[in-house]
Order: sequence, then C-alpha cells, then structure tokens
Amino acid sequence: MSETKGLSRRRLLVASSLGMAGTTLLSATRARAQEPFSGTPAREGSAADTGRPQASGKHLPPGRPGRDYTPVVVPNGTKLPWKLVDGVKVFHMVAQEVEHEFAPGLQARCWGYNGRVHGPVIEAVEGDRVRFYVTNRLPAPTTVHWHGLLLPNGMDGVGGLNQKAIAPGETFKYEFTLRQSGTLMYHSHHDEMTQIALGMTGMFIVHPRQPPRGPKVDRDFALMLHEWRLDPGARRPNPNEMTDFNLLTINGKAFPGTAPLVVKKGQRVRIRLGNLGPMDHHPIHLHGYQFRITETDGGRVPESAQWSDTTVLVPVGSTRGIEFVADEPGDWAMHCHMTHHVMNQMGHGMPNLIGLKPEGFDEKVRELLPDYMTMGHTGMGEMEDMGMAVPANSIPMVGGKGRYGGITMGGMFTVLKVREQLDGYGDPGWYDNPVATLASTAQKADMLRDGIDVNADPGFTDGGA
Repeated sequence: MSETKGLSRRRLLVASSLGMAGTTLLSATRARAQEPFSGTPAREGSAADTGRPQASGKHLPPGRPGRDYTPVVVPNGTKLPWKLVDGVKVFHMVAQEVEHEFAPGLQARCWGYNGRVHGPVIEAVEGDRVRFYVTNRLPAPTTVHWHGLLLPNGMDGVGGLNQKAIAPGETFKYEFTLRQSGTLMYHSHHDEMTQIALGMTGMFIVHPRQPPRGPKVDRDFALMLHEWRLDPGARRPNPNEMTDFNLLTINGKAFPGTAPLVVKKGQRVRIRLGNLGPMDHHPIHLHGYQFRITETDGGRVPESAQWSDTTVLVPVGSTRGIEFVADEPGDWAMHCHMTHHVMNQMGHGMPNLIGLKPEGFDEKVRELLPDYMTMGHTGMGEMEDMGMAVPANSIPMVGGKGRYGGITMGGMFTVLKVREQLDGYGDPGWYDNPVATLASTAQKADMLRDGIDVNADPGFTDGGA
C-alpha cells in the first residue's frame, strides 16, 4: 500500500487505538461529571439521572423572584417567607393549631403551619440550597415529608423510618439541594390519618433554572384540593372519617368562600393542582376552555406527550398542571365534577324526598312544629333561595350569589374571571355579558318562526344506523 495516498496498516491501527482510548477517556470524564451522591454513574431514567443538573449536590446561586421566575398566585392562600444565609435559603415552619374559616359562618380548629390551613406555599428554584427549621407547637409529635422531592434518605421525613419524630416543643432542621423542578407538596408523615385530615399539607413549587422552551406563562396559580368531615355545629374536623366527607375545599375554602382566579384576556395561564385529601380523586373541569395537560408531579410532560382536555383527574397524592390562553372573556366555572364534591356539609345524610307530594302534609306538621317546611322534594336548588336558618357553625348545602341569581353550588367550586381590561388583579365583580351572547327567555315570535310548540312532544329519532 502506498503511504503517499493513505495511512499504512500500522498507522491505521495506531490511530484507531488512540481514537478508542480518547473516546473511552471522554466517556469516563462525562460519567464522572454526572455522578450522583453514591459516586457511581447515573442509570438512565433514575432519580439521579432525571435530576442530573443538580445531582452532584452542589447548589447554584439562589434564584430570585421576578428575575429568575414569575411567582405563583395563591388565591385565599399565603407563601412561606425565606432569608438568605451564606447562599442558602432559610425557612422557618411552625406546626400548630389553627383557627380556620372555611367559608363565612363556618370555622374549625385545625392543624396547620404558620397559622394557616393549608400551610404556606413554598417557592424556590432548581439548584437552590434550602434549609427548613420546623418547630412543633402541637400537642403531638410530627414530621415533614417533602412529597415528590429528590433528596437524601435522611431528609425524607417519615417518622420512625428516616428520622425521630419531632416532639412537642422541639425544632428540627432539614437541609437539601433542589435537584428538580415541578409542582410538589409537603405534609406530615407521622400519624398521617390524623394530621393530614386536620390540614397539615402544603404545596412546594420548584421553578426550573432554565425556563422551558415556548411561550412564557403570564399568570401561574397554585391550588390545593382537600376534603374534610365537619359535622354541623362541631368545632373540629373528624380525622377518623374514611368515606363520607362533607366539606370539599380549594386552598382551604369551600364555595362561596373561594376567591376567583383573575386574568386578562390574551394571557397564558397555568393552573397547578395538588391533591393531599385523605381518600378521593378529583376530576377538575374548566368551563369555556380546552387546556393542555403539561405537568405531573414527575415534572413537565414533553410537548409531544401533552394532550388537550377540558377535565383533568387529580389523584390522591398527586399534582397536575394545565395551561391555556385566556382568549374568551367571561366568568367561567371551575369545579370538581364529582357532583357530591360541590355540596357543603348540610347536604350529606339527607333522606331522598324527590317526588314527594307535600300538599296538606306541611299544615298538619306545623300544628306541632310551627316553622316546619318540607324541603328537597323537587331537588336541592331551592335551598339557595330560601335563606333558612342553619345550625351554629355550619353553612347551607349550596349557595352563593351570582350576576343573575343564586349559584346552586358549594364545596370544590371557583370561578375563572377573564377580562378585556383590568386595573389590578382584585375581584373585578361579575361579567356583564353582551346582550347578543346571553341566554334569555325565548320570545314567542322566535319560537313561531322556528316551529317550536311548547305544548307538543318534540319526540326523538332512532339512534340506530
């Protein structure tokens, strides 16, 4: 072989060997750069691999609100403050009894954090080093579990397994580096049945160090879903309940106590939903919009795997994120589509009176009970308008005032308010629908034109092929 037109066999073998050695060295260098805490290469798809940018445990400069992320909005809620100490974000949480109002006229003695139910939303950035001091002012031991976070085992917060429980009067310290981004949560992991049922939960939002590609989100809401058993007149929720929850809340509030989600037309909106209720999943339905399901508690869903929907199921112990552009003004209902989850406490345990004919019956009963009146024989909607007295520390089963009358909903119900113009993000009041776009009483001339006879049976057609 001529050496003037190519490499000799000897030189080719040497070059190949050097190339293989160089590739091996480069691969080893990359593997060492991606090693997790154990010092072994991160297995593809493992926790260390999915949290690779921060898997070394070396924290990055602390992320700042407004500069590195757009802070979330927490309707009816609060956020946990922090201070910076030598590059570490330091938080202080206090587990304590809380006097909480679910809706006007309904209060209870719950357990929570920093005087709130649910606990304040924690907000930080991927790569931040965070330190939490947890002071226990409860009459029982407790812990904090960082639900869904990738962290060292000794920081996971399961009482008896990963740490000693925090005794009343004690303060514990948790510290770790945030190795992922997403919508996560926290809650007690000691006597969970009692402490979660009494309200010891909260959301933990970790913003990405590098924002995802695509349009920027303008309004970012965080909503925690929960369920309770609070009998009329009782002063504390019943943590022993397993099936018949009679109070359903969004950020600790039951409608009509829920604050609206206020956005300006054209804004891109994200709604983060977390569910740490004891037992029930919640299909959350938004009227007037199709959204994309963009996030789970495992992180952001790749764009190719996102899908459009109008209802998102939020399982117990999970989070979901949805995004859409608010391009249609109005007051749009958002609620759990489990129909009993949009009722308040007075609606549970009632007998079925549908179809009952009360004529003559009420008069006879009033001879013994002067204020008696049969209710529920035509449904439950009438209860909103009657304004009847209810037992102390309780609220009607349904009812809130709307633009056009009573809203016969309760519990896990709120309103997305989209406006052309806003002077701020306070409640703008009810939407004034343009006349041509408002359902109203049908006019005789219209029905005559369209051949509608209200006294006739319109019938139906065969559903077969």
